[in-house]
Amino acid sequence: MAVSNSAIGVFDSGIGGLTVAKAITTLLPNERLVYFGDTAHLPYGDKSKDLIKSFSLGIANWLILEKQCKAVVIACNTASAIAYEHLRDKHQGNIPIINVIDPIVEAVVKNDSVKTVGLIATKTTIESGVYQEKLTRRAPNVRVKALATPLLVPMIEEGFSNDKISETVIENYLNDDALKGIDSLILGCTHYPLIRSEIDSFYKGKITLFDSTSIVANKLKTILGNENLLSAKKEIKNKFYVSDFTESFKRSSRTFYKKEVSLKHMPLWD
Repeated sequence: MAVSNSAIGVFDSGIGGLTVAKAITTLLPNERLVYFGDTAHLPYGDKSKDLIKSFSLGIANWLILEKQCKAVVIACNTASAIAYEHLRDKHQGNIPIINVIDPIVEAVVKNDSVKTVGLIATKTTIESGVYQEKLTRRAPNVRVKALATPLLVPMIEEGFSNDKISETVIENYLNDDALKGIDSLILGCTHYPLIRSEIDSFYKGKITLFDSTSIVANKLKTILGNENLLSAKKEIKNKFYVSDFTESFKRSSRTFYKKEVSLKHMPLWD
């Protein structure tokens, strides 16, 4: 049985989900987070569906059983697309499982100004068709234009943003014919909020951008509130774990979380 002073579990295939973790910390400062980045197995994008489900189940079990988390946020679009329903069904009636896709779909559906929405994401997320299917089913009058943008994740992880390199890559993708005529754009990867300002600049602020940070944090707040699981007082500090530790991930984590992060090595599959 989940209790209000328990931690919120957040996991991703790497450290991109720290953008979601940061948004949760900002919106819900009383909450304590346990973050797990499966850096030993990234990227999830080139793994089979069965393997992604297996990794996600193992991490969720660790967060729930070992760390006693009161809720779990899948801060990864690929894992959300492939493993969410499996995890939701397994833990139904136990604790809430939140993914990063459904809250964005809900935000798009509620925005009456959206007529043609673009979607940029990893190849696996695009090929899964999950955004396209959910949006078509819930908002049949909204046209969806999708484009895989595989270079953006490695570019961001290598520290290229707000420079000539990132500008060239971003412009190359956003000028693609696949995105012509859009009035809004879904940033379908937890890395992409780090280049949101560059994307907004490309469009001169004329289209609506949807990303998973504040949208997912607000969805989590609503769910915790409905289930009387919001923490009433500030708990002890957040904890961050990775399945494979490298100095480069440690350096990058500050970029994603916007403050110093102490990563601990937790090899769940040893």
